[in-house]
Amino acid sequence: IVIFLVVGWSLRDLERAKKMRYLAAGGGLLLLAVNLAFGVTMYGAKNWIFIGSMSFQPSELVKICFVFAGASAMDRIVTKRNLFLFIVYSGVVCGCLALMNDFGSAVIFFAAFLVIAYLRSGNLGTIALMCSSVGIAGVMVVKFKPHALNRFSAWRHIWEDPYGRGFQQTRALMCLAAGGLLGLGGGNGKLKSIFAADADIVFATVSEEWGLLIGVMMIAAIVCLAVFVVRSASVGRSSFYTISACAAVSILMVQTILNALGTVDFLPFTGVTFPFVSNGGSSMMSAWGLLAFIKAVDTRQNASFAIRLPSRKKEAAYE
Repeated sequence: IVIFLVVGWSLRDLERAKKMRYLAAGGGLLLLAVNLAFGVTMYGAKNWIFIGSMSFQPSELVKICFVFAGASAMDRIVTKRNLFLFIVYSGVVCGCLALMNDFGSAVIFFAAFLVIAYLRSGNLGTIALMCSSVGIAGVMVVKFKPHALNRFSAWRHIWEDPYGRGFQQTRALMCLAAGGLLGLGGGNGKLKSIFAADADIVFATVSEEWGLLIGVMMIAAIVCLAVFVVRSASVGRSSFYTISACAAVSILMVQTILNALGTVDFLPFTGVTFPFVSNGGSSMMSAWGLLAFIKAVDTRQNASFAIRLPSRKKEAAYE
């Protein structure tokens, strides 16, 4: 909540928000550099930093920095220079994530980049070219990164190795089916004893104990945020707020899709978190920070803390 309030405060003033783009861009790169230098490899990805008994994932906080930097840079684009710089910045971020074997986060950042680039350029040809280039890079990653290949090779083949690569997903599917529409009751599920039940496969955990209806409502809640942004984008105070809100909600949507559909094997299992639901302080901070961008696009006078109203003295003087 503190992250939400701090980011929301910084967004109240448009010029202040734009000035923070350099700080945000530098902060994001610094977090990734620290992660590369001092990160610890866990579950195949080098995306954890330990300080005593506390651990966190810098890539989660980089999402907030990325939206700040991307929206402010593209809002001010009058030449190809800013676009080029943002492309380079995005490439560096995704490259660092690839070096850390955090390909799930790389997909999320790339999706946000496409949204930001399209909103500003509107050029589908350029977007298609970028996707093709990333597709080629993806093939190279699968070829030279065994961890990514292992995750991808298990996709749609989890029942062929239910005690190995498909262990989590096969159990998730069985427990999800056992829960039915209404669930077994809080604490009565069996999936809670499986590794990452409260993080990577939390969609199945909630569905087993509270029912598939609640699981679908979790997804619907994120979809409602997307609908809110689409409806609010056309009346945004600035293209900065519109771009940042669309980028933020895109990150939340992609995370939700990868988590829910990866759990049930419709998509490759990437191990990303479900926004606001999965256990993890870094993920929760990131989700609340992104929510501040979504709230900032709200222009309703009595519903948005992001709009600075004129003081009573100024109103009196104007009258």
